[in-house]
Amino acid sequence: MLNFSSAKVFKLSGTNLSLDDFSFIAKARPGEIKLEILPSSWEKMKQSRGVVLNIVKKGKPVYGINTGFGALASKQIETNDLEKLQYNLIRSHCTGVGRPFCREITRAIMLARANCLIQGFSGVTPETVSLLLDFINYDINPIIPEKGSVGASGDLAPLSHVALALIGEGEVQFQNKIIKSDFAIHQIGKEPALLGPKDGLALINGTSVMLGLGILALVESKKIAKMADIISCLTLDAVRGTASAFDERISMLKPHPGQLAVSQNLLKLIKGSEIVVSHKDDGKVQDPYSLRCIPQVHGACRQTLKHTEEVLSIELNSVTDNPLVFIDSGDVVSGGNFHGEALALTMDYLAMGLSEICNIAERRVEKMMNPSFSDLPAFLTKNSGLNSGLMIAHVTMAALASENKYLCHPASVDSIPTSTDKEDHVSMGVTSGRKLHEVLSNVQHGLAIELLCNTQGLEFLRPLKTSTALEKVVTLVRKHVLPIEDDRTFHKDIESLTKLIQTDELIREVESVIGPLA
Repeated sequence: MLNFSSAKVFKLSGTNLSLDDFSFIAKARPGEIKLEILPSSWEKMKQSRGVVLNIVKKGKPVYGINTGFGALASKQIETNDLEKLQYNLIRSHCTGVGRPFCREITRAIMLARANCLIQGFSGVTPETVSLLLDFINYDINPIIPEKGSVGASGDLAPLSHVALALIGEGEVQFQNKIIKSDFAIHQIGKEPALLGPKDGLALINGTSVMLGLGILALVESKKIAKMADIISCLTLDAVRGTASAFDERISMLKPHPGQLAVSQNLLKLIKGSEIVVSHKDDGKVQDPYSLRCIPQVHGACRQTLKHTEEVLSIELNSVTDNPLVFIDSGDVVSGGNFHGEALALTMDYLAMGLSEICNIAERRVEKMMNPSFSDLPAFLTKNSGLNSGLMIAHVTMAALASENKYLCHPASVDSIPTSTDKEDHVSMGVTSGRKLHEVLSNVQHGLAIELLCNTQGLEFLRPLKTSTALEKVVTLVRKHVLPIEDDRTFHKDIESLTKLIQTDELIREVESVIGPLA
């Protein structure tokens, strides 16, 4: 059994989670966190459950409690079959295909669903929600296939695989093994969930999968925005570009918040560079757009982050179930909060913003490869011809940037009717989320390639130094990747720098010198 004596405790109300806390919990290692339900929220769940049981007692047909589902909503179910109805729902809806979601996303999915149910508008059995939190606390992770949701009527198929694990019939990853969920549940001293009226439907009828995907991608994307500014400044110095285009007076005449933030960052980052001073009279008037327009492009990408954060912050602490149980009136009302349109649209938008960061970075890499522009050795290698240098690293980056373009075709503009046209407009939000994560991975690798190239470019300008802040970055990079003397297997260098970019070490090094970046 895990020891939670040093764990960070989160007492959940269903409305008090921040995006950063959500990400921290999803990524936490076993024993690092412990989730609990606030007593007031537990009481709300109990009262909500009481409303559901009272409806069953009266025998009045209410969707999701004593009727069929979807296109079968008009069929009332006998009271003695209501438990079987919920088990049948979960088993029949386990139709996911494809590879399983990774551990972090799986934990995010469970946390999103639990946070919704805790608010007390679902009528779910409180002990079932408690077991869902136990899964997170003890790092029991259901095997959830990635594909199968159309993003409306809830993420039904993937969430059904979570529910199947809760009732002891699914498979989970626990203690580095894939085992039956009932065994894992017994290992932590618990019993599988017992489903009663509405329990199964409440577990699967919401936007929890796309929400988990969106939040984890957003948190990483916010780091990418800062790292893109840092890495682009290294490239600017490597090709002896000019920082005059970052003059804040220019951005004040077009004061988009993202553009202003990036301009401020770039000026702070480059301040004190010996390289900038060394070529101030070289006759260069204007750099190519990929250098000159960094504030305008990176800034616009930051606006996609801002919008995504607004949408996800609201969704995280919202109720996305159907039907909803209102304790005060005793009403159970059907609606459409399970629909993921807001999430699908914003994740497509964020993917476009990330893709543009990679697009402009690819152009900067090309400038470093090209000696006619950069005055650096071709492909950043001393003995070109015998050595190919970083020629094909640029080709890889071009492939990543190009792949992002088709991944940015918005899934949210698609819809396909299901359930005999009862569910006739869907969001495709999980598809948007999965594509977003693929774009994010490509951007991380792309920035790693730019970082490999610009730190190599700076080697040819020694003994001149860039700014103090950026030299800290170069020093950190050199702990992972040595200067290039002759051709070697650059795949290993790219992967090492990608892992570095997936942390926040680069940002911390810079901010230790110049303070927080915008």
